[in-house]
This record gives sequence, C-alpha cells and structure tokens, in this order.
Amino acid sequence: MLIATSNRGKLREFAALLGPGFTLEGLAAHPEVTLPAEGSDYAINAAAKARAAALASGLPALADDSGIEVASLGGAPGPHSARYGGERLDDAARVQRLLDELRARGADASRAARFVCCAALALPSGELHAARGECAGRILDAPRGARGFGYDPVFAPDGEARSMAELSEAEKNRISHRARAVAALAPMLVALRETP
Repeated sequence: MLIATSNRGKLREFAALLGPGFTLEGLAAHPEVTLPAEGSDYAINAAAKARAAALASGLPALADDSGIEVASLGGAPGPHSARYGGERLDDAARVQRLLDELRARGADASRAARFVCCAALALPSGELHAARGECAGRILDAPRGARGFGYDPVFAPDGEARSMAELSEAEKNRISHRARAVAALAPMLVALRETP
C-alpha cells in the first residue's frame, strides 16, 4: 500500500498504526505520483491525495490531511498547519510562530486546541473510504519532549500533563487524531489486507 506522504514521521506513525500485514511505501518510492495542491478542507485534501496516488501508482493509497486548531486563533492554523508561516519554515519555527501568536493575544487567551485528521483510502478502481479523528487538548507555554513531530511538543492531550512529544509511541497511538481516523477505517483496511 502506498502512504501518500513524504513526511517520514507520518510514514512511521502509519506503519505503527497499521501493524503487520501491509508492505508500505511512501512517495519517495513513487516519483510518478504528483499530489494535487492542498486547499482549506481536510477531507477534500485527503481524498484528492489518495485518489491521485492510487491512480498514478496502481496501488491502494492511504492519505491524510491533518492539522492543529487553536480556539483563540479562530481555529488556525487548521488545514494550513504544515505551511503555517510559509513553506520555508521547519517544524520548530512553525511551533514558535504559534506560541508567539498566542502570547500576543495576552495571558487570558484560551489555550484550548485540537488535532484533526481526515484519512482517505483510495483503490485503483476508484473506490474511496474516508474517516475523521480528533484529539482535544491544550497548547503548552513551551515545547517539551523529543518524540513525535510537528506541533506534538506544544500539545498536551486532555487528561494528560505531558506533551504529545513526551508520550511513548504506544501511548500516542492510542489517543491521537491519526490513530482515531485509521481505527475508523479498520474494516476496509482489514478487508484490503485479507484480499489475495
């Protein structure tokens, strides 16, 4: 199965979530795949990427679009999370921009936030399945932890004192937005794994 991403952290996470029974490849192994430009809707972005990858590669393709939504920023950065502040910023710079924007809103600004993931599984036949997962929490004052990627170091899930980047892979994969979206696709994934 093709995982329609060039993000190594995301590819590792999908491999852990899907478990044995799949041979997974990322976009690096499929230069024939060109993904469409992303817009402002998670579900539309995920479906478009999965369809493009399945069509070009001839393989079942799993894609997602995910982001972090911060209440006091009106839900930003949302679907633009990976490009927040511009294409040239790395994860650490995007996290810093987010923290700077929250600080600019003052001490009373809400830190409530949620990670959102829309995942789509496309088959070369054109069949498409989609699911959404969310993980609610809050933005911390400063990054903590060395695991995960993206905004994980500044996001603490509800009921948890640690950041997502301080959780073990197993802990994260029980509660994350991506884990919940993949779990919702489980019946289709099981059927695909069992198809000779």
